[in-house]
Amino acid sequence: MEQTLDEEYGKSLAALTIFIIVMALQFLSKYLEHNKKRGSTNKADVQLRAEIKQLLKEASSLSQPSTFAQAAKLRRMAAAKEKELAKNQELHSKEKKLSHEKVLMILKVLTYFALILWFWRIPVAVITENLVQPLGKVLSWRTGGRLNDNIMVGVIPWLIVSNRVGKFICAKVLSSKRKLF
Repeated sequence: MEQTLDEEYGKSLAALTIFIIVMALQFLSKYLEHNKKRGSTNKADVQLRAEIKQLLKEASSLSQPSTFAQAAKLRRMAAAKEKELAKNQELHSKEKKLSHEKVLMILKVLTYFALILWFWRIPVAVITENLVQPLGKVLSWRTGGRLNDNIMVGVIPWLIVSNRVGKFICAKVLSSKRKLF
């Protein structure tokens, strides 16, 4: 009796541990995506922004009809610098995106693979059959099926469910944070 309680406790911790790992990977992915959108703090970009701001300030100060040509020239120069800044940011974001996406994808694949190897043919969680009536066989894939009207959930279905739930929770949490700020 004591051994079955320890096994059940270990299984419930396994499911929770896998879910927390998947959630951490989801939040890391969203965090990197959010940082990518914020813009760069490169010295050249900061200098270009300052120059654009200065040119537009000078152009707005020249409001007389006699200085219209000079103001237009300053606005064109500011527009050219804005295009240069956009090009620099796009190039920088592509480089950053590719490197972060590759590292994150490799980290996810290795983590999921390690979890699958660790919990292969071991039930991760036990759920009553009534909760998952039509999906019982799918959820118990490679774990041995049923035990006392309970479905034993395998690691691969648990990873899939955890991944979907994690994405949903991340989207809801981060969208509510954006509404607050």
